[in-house]
Amino acid sequence: MVDLVALMNQPQRDQALLAEAGISLDRALFPLLVGIERFGPIGVVDLSDRAGRDYTTVSRQVAKLESLGLIERRPSPADRRIHEAVITDKGRQMTDALDAARQRLAAPVLAKWSEEDFSDLVRLMRRFVDDLMTPSSGTDKT
Repeated sequence: MVDLVALMNQPQRDQALLAEAGISLDRALFPLLVGIERFGPIGVVDLSDRAGRDYTTVSRQVAKLESLGLIERRPSPADRRIHEAVITDKGRQMTDALDAARQRLAAPVLAKWSEEDFSDLVRLMRRFVDDLMTPSSGTDKT
């Protein structure tokens, strides 16, 4: 798992993805844009927690995404004090381009895999993430 995280966090991988997608966007902004697209509407606190970044940094970066027309912020229906980030059509076009680029970059590796192997990977990764997100009920040591 450490190897996978280290590999995925390499800056050159982000640069390759942005280049493949034909996008000119600061490397620090695109994961936030994708997070807003996947989990939005989302407040800055939740987004910063998901991104593992400082709230004030994410707040500035969200403002930059808004100034680029990629997201908009609007009051939360549940709590008007909170402004949630929502993807715009322009932002969705960018995340669609990133998704397509990810698929193109992964295709040569996955082409060597059987359909069953790929299905197993998807199933097991989903299970792993779901299990990590589920609070442990504790273990009885008696």
